[in-house]
Amino acid sequence: MKKSPYASSSLTRREFFRRMAAASAVFSVPQILPARLFGADAPSNRIRVGHIGCGRIARSHDMPGVFKSGLAEVVAVCDVDAKRLGAGKELIERFYRDAGQVVPAIATYENFREMLARKDIDAVVISLPDHWHAEAAIAAVRAGKDVYLQKPFTLTHAESVLLRDEVAKSACVLQVGSQQRSWGPNEQFRKACEFVRSGRVGRIKQVEIGLPTDPTKPDDAAMPVPANLNYDRWLGSTPDVYYTEQRVHSQTDIASRPGWLRHESCCLGMITGWGAHHYDVAHWGMDRELSGPLKIEGTGEFPANKIWNVHGAYHVELTYPGAVRMTVSDKLQNGIKFIGDDGWIFVCRDGTATASDPKASGGALHWLDASDPKLLDPQGITVKFPVSLSHHQNWLECVKTRASPLSPAPIAHHTNTACILSWIAMKVGRPLTWDAKAERFENDPEANALLTRPERQGYGALRMRS
Repeated sequence: MKKSPYASSSLTRREFFRRMAAASAVFSVPQILPARLFGADAPSNRIRVGHIGCGRIARSHDMPGVFKSGLAEVVAVCDVDAKRLGAGKELIERFYRDAGQVVPAIATYENFREMLARKDIDAVVISLPDHWHAEAAIAAVRAGKDVYLQKPFTLTHAESVLLRDEVAKSACVLQVGSQQRSWGPNEQFRKACEFVRSGRVGRIKQVEIGLPTDPTKPDDAAMPVPANLNYDRWLGSTPDVYYTEQRVHSQTDIASRPGWLRHESCCLGMITGWGAHHYDVAHWGMDRELSGPLKIEGTGEFPANKIWNVHGAYHVELTYPGAVRMTVSDKLQNGIKFIGDDGWIFVCRDGTATASDPKASGGALHWLDASDPKLLDPQGITVKFPVSLSHHQNWLECVKTRASPLSPAPIAHHTNTACILSWIAMKVGRPLTWDAKAERFENDPEANALLTRPERQGYGALRMRS
């Protein structure tokens, strides 16, 4: 696992910050240090965590992941919907009771900046709609907090650059929720990438990614804003438009898929929503985690509705260095397929992995499907990645050791960029050439204009440029 240049894996978080404070004049890195880290009562083995966002993904994934790690004490929750805020607090308290532990005092906040101002909170988990990712994460980094950020990294490319650079200037440990890198129990994504990177399918020629689509429906009429929801703050940097539950989230079923995932002001659709996972694994296997495509072209269907208006059916082709071609389409099986000179490997979330017949591929592969006892036979594997069965635990371990987590900001930025470029290609419907160094399209002002978007006054990450 790659280490931070500022600390060895033997350092505690407290010792790390002590050294950083002493070196701040040399590195010119502004430090905001939690006072509790220096006191006699500093809990060296417990990281104090606050959760920002108490909706579906927080309750089903982030809150359980942090609690089950055994490395953290959850002390605060935040949400602009008072119903969800109260339910989030109750869920955390239930975790402690069910585990037979003393329930700590859990503070509640509507404004995450009030939570970030607390010196006794070490780290935060951000489980917000996509349009809030950049602003909340930058604020957390600037407050000296370590961050677990739900995918995608940001909503726009301009925000992605800003957040990546902000993390680089800090001592923050930021992990993005690309949890397929920590997928268990079969660990098929990690093992498949080890196989591909070890040359078991020969030279990679093509990668295929299958993703689903979201449905659309006619726009619902305006509704009264619920008294428990700060709707202005929920909108954040997006346009000031009328409230309807269809645009936001259910007021009766927290576990349901929220409407904002289908609304383009808040989310770009499955191309970034689930694409953030599959593109990440594709880059991992291709050894392109810190680079990206050279050319992109695609088509997509966009409904005329104004609320559930993310893309429908689509087909995108990305060309990477070495003439590797990546095809992304809703017509392909959901998962990632690596195709090389000597065969192919396909992985998906259902716990299985499949490969081409070793007889047809010159014997390069020694496994066929999940029932094969030689599934992912380690023989001949020369590239090995860190083993992680919990993405949240990996993050918290890195908070303690100051090592780099599995999904750090630079890798997440390049994954996010490829997803966003795919969406832009779908929007303009013509071939595009990407200058990876300048991070701009060549000779295409219309496409470059889509790398960012206007922000509503008083909100947005771009106004935070320093």
